[in-house]
Amino acid sequence: MRAIIFDKFGGPEVLKFVDVPVPELRAGDVLIKVKATSVNHLDLWIRNGLTAYGTTLPHIPGCDIAGIVEDTGEGVSTVKTGEKVFVDPGMRCFKCDFCLDGNDNLCVKFGIIGATTDGGYAEYVRVPEVNVIRMPENLSFEEAAAFPLVYLTAWHMLIGRGKLQPGEDALIIAAGSGIGSAAIQIAKLAGAKVIATAGGEEKTEKLKSLAPDYIIDHSKEDIYEKAMAITDGRGVDLVFEHVGPATFSKSLRSLKKNGRMVICGATTGAEVNLDLRYVFSRQLNIHGSIMGRRSELLKITGLMAGKKLKPVIDSVYTLENAVRAHEKMESRAHFGKIVITVD
Repeated sequence: MRAIIFDKFGGPEVLKFVDVPVPELRAGDVLIKVKATSVNHLDLWIRNGLTAYGTTLPHIPGCDIAGIVEDTGEGVSTVKTGEKVFVDPGMRCFKCDFCLDGNDNLCVKFGIIGATTDGGYAEYVRVPEVNVIRMPENLSFEEAAAFPLVYLTAWHMLIGRGKLQPGEDALIIAAGSGIGSAAIQIAKLAGAKVIATAGGEEKTEKLKSLAPDYIIDHSKEDIYEKAMAITDGRGVDLVFEHVGPATFSKSLRSLKKNGRMVICGATTGAEVNLDLRYVFSRQLNIHGSIMGRRSELLKITGLMAGKKLKPVIDSVYTLENAVRAHEKMESRAHFGKIVITVD
């Protein structure tokens, strides 16, 4: 089968378009004919050598996958050959104390398809039956591949960790990204007042289609000063932060007393300067967050089916052009998700 692999860590140039064997089906697994996958920052981090998921080389990336069930292994009963499905990217044991308590994103064996295992940048992918979910009928393969990881992460940040309430102010940093565009929709659905940031006239203009209450162009406006002006000097209830040192300080200062910052990523670096006195004197809450619970993904899927949420797609590339897709994400020139199709 055709696939994108890398056999060494590095920039987009390490991605290779090659022929590799179709994965052998095992008991309890499902073989999916991939129709679409999407690009996430995690794909870039893994390609650059992030060791957290124990990625082995050579590796096929791709965490978000939509396609058609090609075959099923022994014991599989919940899906059938020919069904349109997408993949829950989170791998969990459903046996440890965290899983049994309903917090399966804290699983002691937690992994991510496309990081811990080979992923969707290929004609076929093998995944556990429990990770296979039927596609909402109203979504295309491209849309189904564009929502699982970012919408699940955004939902868990805002609702699961941040406990966002109707009428609260939510500051969404880098809202033109895939996860940012998801966060705007989820925060609006929760009844919050949304303040969205993006850089440049083109992205801020596109943000209007998602109807945030306020837009900050961080290329020429100060996030903290604008957020304080919008809230009459109070500060926001919640900051949705996934950028890191480029925005962390302004995000933290934008919080009201007892406000919450939820962090899921660090696209501009891993270390920040933090004055602990500012945190405890204002009784601020800083929450780490990663992915989300399976129950949350099923909730999101229902909202997608009910047209309450809709994936935002920036551009679509063919599999052989995966290098260009990665280059575009690294350039930060995209608005929404970058999708890769597999014919």
